[in-house]
Amino acid sequence: MDKIKSEYAVEVAELVKVFDKKKAVDGISFTIRTGTICGLLGPNGAGKTTTINMLATLLKPDAGTAKIFGYDVTKETQKVRQLIGLTGQYATIDESLTAMENLKIFARLLGFSRTDAKRKAEELLEEFSLTEAANRKVSMFSGGMRRRLDLAASLLASPPLIFLDEPTTGLDPRTRAQMWQTIRTLVKNGSTILLTTQYLDEADQLADDIVVINKGKVVAHDTPAGLKRSVSASSLQLTVKNPDCAPKAAQITERVLGGKAQVSEAAEVTIPLADTAKLADVLVKLKEMEIDIAAINVREPSLDEVFFALTGDKKEAV
Repeated sequence: MDKIKSEYAVEVAELVKVFDKKKAVDGISFTIRTGTICGLLGPNGAGKTTTINMLATLLKPDAGTAKIFGYDVTKETQKVRQLIGLTGQYATIDESLTAMENLKIFARLLGFSRTDAKRKAEELLEEFSLTEAANRKVSMFSGGMRRRLDLAASLLASPPLIFLDEPTTGLDPRTRAQMWQTIRTLVKNGSTILLTTQYLDEADQLADDIVVINKGKVVAHDTPAGLKRSVSASSLQLTVKNPDCAPKAAQITERVLGGKAQVSEAAEVTIPLADTAKLADVLVKLKEMEIDIAAINVREPSLDEVFFALTGDKKEAV
């Protein structure tokens, strides 16, 4: 893969797309740094797919600009297409052919010679742990194997920017973890990835930055940790050994931390923790009052809570 010198893989400014007089994408702006993973999240119908289709030159914007490594998606379409790989939610491979046959055909369509097509196919099959299944028909593949082959096909041209649309949908936990590792390896080897996913924990694990879209607008753009901090503070959870001491423990935490504590039936005290430096003060006060703690935990707000706060949708990002 050739080295990309542009600081930004994607630059979007006031991008607009209208369908039937309704703005599916309403003036969004964001950037993605080269060599990173960006998660694009939002409820169903938020405008994610429309945005990706414009960036991939499949749709023409009605207003605004979008650049891929500095190239305009509307004025320099052919150059942009040479720089991107697009993997959809559903496999584009031919189930009646073998994995090797699929990859060689795709490679030939991209202009590879017969020799180079076979060599490239063998390299990708090995990279995606599909060598042993190279001559097996795709109709016999598991869901995870199909997704890996689909991703391999999208990488035949070694694109520096890859659009991944829900790459792990329907996969079992083990295969999903393998795909995560593959995605990390792609970035380590120089790719930039724009990822849409219905699994918020996936975005949390993989993404360097997250862009949240709702009703065609960007409502947040930050790191996963930054998004969590913007929504609410961490919370302190204490489990008291003697349940009778839980109310007293709650009073102490409220005095030290200044928030409102909640006490569960299991003698667990939960209270917002805006300043972790005060945690030591809480423990000192509890010890002075001879209140023994069975367990202590500091919990960050989840990406699910962030998503709900930003979009009002308790469902997963889809």
